[in-house]
Amino acid sequence: MSQSGTLRGSIDAAPADDGLIYGLTPPRREGFRLTDHPRLVQGAVAVVLLVTWELYGRSLNPILLSDPTAVAGAFVELVRDGQLLRALIQSLQPLAAGFFLSLVAGVAVGLLMGRSKLCYEALDPFLTALYATPTVALIPLIMLWFGFGFSAKVVIIFLSCFFAIVINTYAGVRNVSRATVDVVRAYGANSRQIMFKVVLPSALPFVMAGIRVAIGRGVIGMVVAEFFTALSGLGALIIVFSNAFATAKLFVPVLVLSCLGVGLTTLASWVERRLAPWKETERAG
Repeated sequence: MSQSGTLRGSIDAAPADDGLIYGLTPPRREGFRLTDHPRLVQGAVAVVLLVTWELYGRSLNPILLSDPTAVAGAFVELVRDGQLLRALIQSLQPLAAGFFLSLVAGVAVGLLMGRSKLCYEALDPFLTALYATPTVALIPLIMLWFGFGFSAKVVIIFLSCFFAIVINTYAGVRNVSRATVDVVRAYGANSRQIMFKVVLPSALPFVMAGIRVAIGRGVIGMVVAEFFTALSGLGALIIVFSNAFATAKLFVPVLVLSCLGVGLTTLASWVERRLAPWKETERAG
């Protein structure tokens, strides 16, 4: 056998360690791995946390900490009398309006800043200053200008979401390869085609990352707005139950807010997979 044949045979016989494939040898299938079953891991962690909470919660004064059984009973009671559903609808209305406005404005401004150096130089100092200013510090001014009702809540939620979307959109546009733009321009593409066929698809993962961050900030802004403006929604339930020392009922709107944030973030991830399926094949394992 020739030297090259011996070398090829040794390469094909080499084991596929660390996930690398040598020659045409397929990687060995490992045994059971917890990372292949994320739902199982999440369920086990949830069970452990609930059991620990139940045991520890029953050992304390119910005013200080309630147990999951009492919280579940309070949840059923609030659902039956319609109080929880009304509060949820009252919270979702300004959240949807403020988030939609921030999404439209944030993507538009981010695209302008990413494609135009003049727009970037004109807007960047002001956006940086506003982003560094806590939204809570602006609430007194917002209430003076927009009152205590729906409009003020929408503005607070808008400010909470807007900057995350702008920054990520701008980063996505600036991340587009100049070589790719030059190639499509060489084939006769105009500015509109470059924007919708190259820039937007390339920036989409960055935009979706900004949206996921904005969802969490928007939920926080919603609760803060309900604390400082007219009491309504889930924030009002938190204030009322905390003042009445109804700890079991207090946990209900808090957990609903957590589930709302998780659900909306999961929805955003699903939308990203539908809009940019090619990114899943590019991700590292």
